[in-house]
Amino acid sequence: MSKLKGKVALVTGASKGIGAAIAKSLAAEGASVVVNYASSKTGAEGVVAAINGAGGKAVAVQGDVSKATDAQAIVDAAVKAFGRLDILVNNSGVYEFAPLEEITEEHYHKQFNVNVLGLLLTTQAAAKHLGEGASIINIGSVVTRIMPTGGAVYTATKGAVDAITGVLSRELGPRKIRVNALNPGMIETEGTHSAGFIGSDFESWAVSQTPLGRIGQPNDIASIAVFLASDDSYWLTGEHLYAGGGVR
Repeated sequence: MSKLKGKVALVTGASKGIGAAIAKSLAAEGASVVVNYASSKTGAEGVVAAINGAGGKAVAVQGDVSKATDAQAIVDAAVKAFGRLDILVNNSGVYEFAPLEEITEEHYHKQFNVNVLGLLLTTQAAAKHLGEGASIINIGSVVTRIMPTGGAVYTATKGAVDAITGVLSRELGPRKIRVNALNPGMIETEGTHSAGFIGSDFESWAVSQTPLGRIGQPNDIASIAVFLASDDSYWLTGEHLYAGGGVR
C-alpha cells in the first residue's frame, strides 16, 4: 500500500493505544513516521521497531506537548529526521473522571494543558512546515455527544478540540491545509484497562449504547486516520468524524 508514499507524519502520544495504531497504519501506507512520547520510551521504541521491522521508516522523539519548547523541539526533530512534514496527528491526551464536588485546579489544568494547550502548541510549531495538501488530525471524543457523568472537565477539553478544529480549518484553509477531528468512542487500550473501564459496568453501558454492539479497537480508529491523512479525504476540512460504532 502506498497512499502516503513520500509523506512524513508526526503522531503525538504514540507510544501505545490509539496513537501507536495510527503510527503503524500511516507507516504501512508509506509514510515516514515520528513517534512522539512523553514518558514511555520503551513503548515508543517498540512502535518504531515494529514499523522498521515491517519495512517502514520511523523514529521516536521524546517531548511534553504541553510545553512550548518541547512542542517546537518535537517538530524540529521530525523535520531534521525526514526533511519535511505533511501530516500531524494531535493524539496526546489524558483523562480523569470526577464528580463536580471533587474537581480541583490540578484536575482541570492537568487535562487542559495536554488536551488543549498541547494541541495548540504542537500545531503552532508544525504549521510553519506544513505545505499545500497537508493534513492535521485532532483526536477528539464522542464524550461531546454522550456527556458522561463525572466527565465535565474531560468533556470540556474535547469540546475545545472540536471548536479549535473548526477555527483552524478556516485559518489554514487558504494555505490548502486541512484540519479535521476524529472522535473515537470507548476504545480498548492500555489506558482504559488501567483506568478500570474494561470489564466494568461502564463498559457494559457503553456496549449497550453502541448499535454495532461492542467497544472499539485501536485499529478501528487508525484506518480512519489513514483516510483523513490521505488524498482520499481531500475535500474534507473542519469536519468532526465520530467513530464510535454509532453511539450517540
